[in-house]
Amino acid sequence: MVKHEVLYHVVVTASLLQEDSIGNEHVGLDLAGDFVGISPLFISTLSFSSVKKIAVANPIVDLDGDEMTRVIWDQIKAKFVHPNLDLKIEYFDLGLPHRDQTNDQVTIDAAHAIKEFNVGIKCATITPDEERVKEFKLKQMWKSPNGTIRNILNGTVFREPIVISNVPRLVPGWKKPIVVGRHAFGDQYKCTDFVAPGPGKFNMTFTPADGSKPQSWEVYDYQGAGVGLAMYNTDESIYAFAHSCLAFALTKKQDLYLSTKNTILKKYDGRFKDIFEEVYQSEYKSKYDAAGISYTHRLIDDMVAQALKSDGGFVWACKNYDGDVQSDIVAQGYGSLGLMTSVLLAPDGKTVEAEAAHGTVTRHWREYQKGKATSTNPIASMYAWTRGLAHRGKLDGNQELIQFTHDWEAAVIETVEAGHMTKDLAICVHGTSNVTPDQYLTTEPFMDEVVKVLNAKRNH
Repeated sequence: MVKHEVLYHVVVTASLLQEDSIGNEHVGLDLAGDFVGISPLFISTLSFSSVKKIAVANPIVDLDGDEMTRVIWDQIKAKFVHPNLDLKIEYFDLGLPHRDQTNDQVTIDAAHAIKEFNVGIKCATITPDEERVKEFKLKQMWKSPNGTIRNILNGTVFREPIVISNVPRLVPGWKKPIVVGRHAFGDQYKCTDFVAPGPGKFNMTFTPADGSKPQSWEVYDYQGAGVGLAMYNTDESIYAFAHSCLAFALTKKQDLYLSTKNTILKKYDGRFKDIFEEVYQSEYKSKYDAAGISYTHRLIDDMVAQALKSDGGFVWACKNYDGDVQSDIVAQGYGSLGLMTSVLLAPDGKTVEAEAAHGTVTRHWREYQKGKATSTNPIASMYAWTRGLAHRGKLDGNQELIQFTHDWEAAVIETVEAGHMTKDLAICVHGTSNVTPDQYLTTEPFMDEVVKVLNAKRNH
C-alpha cells in the first residue's frame, strides 16, 4: 500500500462516532477531516462489525470535498455507508484549504490511491478562481482537482441521467436516457493560457525528441493586449477514449455518436475522428452489426440539434469541454442537474471514480453557515456512492454489496415518487411560483425518508 501523510490520508474501518454497549466512543471524522475521540495511530487496527453489516473485502478511496456537498457527504456516510457496510475506507481530504496546505499533493496522492485500489468515490470540490484565491487566501490558483485526477487516470467520464417518473423533463421528447461519454484528458483542462500585455507575437514550437529539426508556427501577431492558449492531447489517450466509448455503447446495446468540429480544427479534431473510425472498423464493426447498433460521427452543432430532436437512448462521445457543457444540458433536460450520475472509467476497464456531477452548492453553504437548514438535493452524491460501491462489488464478486447498491438507488427513486423531495425537484414538479414549503423537505429529513425505505428493503 502507498504510504501517505496521516495529515490528509487516513484509513477508516469504523462507523462515525458511535457509542458501544459500554459507552466507549468509536472513531469519527468531523467536517474538517480530523479524528474525533481517538489517536490516528490506532486507526488501522480498528474493526467494528454487526450482523446486519455487509462485509466488503477490499477498500474504496473516499475523496472529501467542499462547502454544502461536504456536509452532505458526511451525512451520507453516517446514514447509509457506516450502518450497513463493514468497509475499509482510504480517506483523502480534498477540501480547498487542505489542497492549499499540501500544495495540491493530496489530489495527486488520492488519484494514485484510486489506481491502487480501483475504486474512488469523490465529493464535489471547489476549482478556485480569482475570487476564491482571495477568499481562502490561497498560495496560488490551484488547477481543477477533477482535471488532475482525470489526467492521472486517463479515463472517460460517463454521465447518465437518473430518470424519476414524477419529475417532468424540460425536453419532453426525451423518453430514454442519453449517456454522455466525456473524454477526461487534456484539451482546455490541462492547457497553458496567458494574457498578452501588449503588442507582440505568439509562436508555437514542437521540438522532436529524436533531435530532428523543430517545427514552429506563428499563432498570432498581437497589435494590442489580448489572450492566448495552447493545449494538447495524445494518440494514446484518444485511442483509450475510443475503446471506452465503443465498448460502453456495446454493453448498453445503444447507438454511439462522436461529435467534433473537424471542419474547423482539421488536424486536432480530425485526429479524434480518424482514430474512432479506425478502432471501430478494426475491432467493433462486426460486434455492432451483430448487436443491431451503429457508430456515427457528427459535427458538434449538428449533434446538439439532433439530440434535442431525438427520443434519447444513445451514447454521446464528447471531447473534454463539449462533454462538460453537454452533460449539464442533458441533466437539466431530464429535470435537474441534481439527477445525474458521473463515473470515470479508466482504460484498464477496472479502475473507476464515481462523483457527483454538480458543484459544491455555494449558495446553500452560505445559508448553512448562518445556521439555516437548506433543501439541497443529495441524490447525485448518493449515486456517487452507489455506483462506486457497485463497482467494488463487481470487482470483488460481492453480490450482496451489489444488491445493496440496487436497493439504495431504488429507495431514492421510490422516495421521490412517493412525494418526498428537495426543493429543486419540487420546483420541477410544481413550478417555481407554485411551490410551497409543505411540498418539499430539507436535506436531512429527505435522506431520513430514503433511509426508511432502504431499511425496509434490507429487513424484508
